[in-house]
Amino acid sequence: MFFKLYLVNYLLIEKDMIEWFNSKELFEQIYWVFAIPSSLIFIFILISTFTGGDVELDGEVDGDMDGEIGFQFFTFKNLIGFFTIFSWVGIGCIRSDYSMGAVLIISIICGLLMMTAMATLFYFMTKLVEDGTMKMKNAIGRTGAVYLPIKAKNGGFGKVQINIQGATHEIQSMTNDDNDLV
Repeated sequence: MFFKLYLVNYLLIEKDMIEWFNSKELFEQIYWVFAIPSSLIFIFILISTFTGGDVELDGEVDGDMDGEIGFQFFTFKNLIGFFTIFSWVGIGCIRSDYSMGAVLIISIICGLLMMTAMATLFYFMTKLVEDGTMKMKNAIGRTGAVYLPIKAKNGGFGKVQINIQGATHEIQSMTNDDNDLV
């Protein structure tokens, strides 16, 4: 009985939604076709971002990279943001009886502004990340203290204590000098 009642209610709701959708003009239907899926995906991305979900939808590369990721305008997240704002602003403009041309222009501009805002936000979020990996290039020209003697003319390894990137490190070292370093 419960299943039959649920099925009847579902079919009535589905019928009402189809009638509602068919009552719209083609121009507004197109905006609704963009609005519903893009909004659902946008909400999923938003929730997973704030709950710490590890959703990689942009094909970002993990790993040790010395170069920085620059300003990325065309990413999946930005396109979803574009279509979400584009469609809802368009629906609002249609409801406000704007002309078709005005609806298109306003919704495209608002979508592009959303993409720009999201790209800027993600760009500055990547700047907040601090990499604690020691880079040997930062040791060039620094002065350190010999910890274990270093043999002359690349005769063997010794160890040097040196301050790199605000931390003291013990590094294996060799020398080309004619004298041992003690």
